[in-house]
Amino acid sequence: MSSIYRSSPARNASEHGIQTAFFQWAALQRYPGIDLMHAIPNGGARHKAVAGKLKAEGVKSGVPDVAWPVAHGGFIGLAIEFKAGDGNPTKEQRERITKMQREGWCVAVCWDWESAARFVAGYAGLLQVVAIT
Repeated sequence: MSSIYRSSPARNASEHGIQTAFFQWAALQRYPGIDLMHAIPNGGARHKAVAGKLKAEGVKSGVPDVAWPVAHGGFIGLAIEFKAGDGNPTKEQRERITKMQREGWCVAVCWDWESAARFVAGYAGLLQVVAIT
């Protein structure tokens, strides 16, 4: 189950806004292990010195924005990469997503929080998830 979910994203929505709305939704859910879901702050503009420190600590480009390290349905975890507007995954993100899928992760790219919520619900086995490619 690896998918790209694209509905009708708001043209002015930022990745920050989409991800914030998603985590507000997630905080209201009662799925087993939902408390393990977390953001991975790899992206964003940073001062060169901070970027250097983070790289030394193991931060890598292409890592999805959200991880839910809970095994379900034959997968070892779920990851979500958020995009806004007309944005698309970078080459590094596409490569990492492919590698994660090969290692047993369920990964999606979502352009709005509602699609991400449906993806999480599907992963949790509560809804049938339909892939849009």
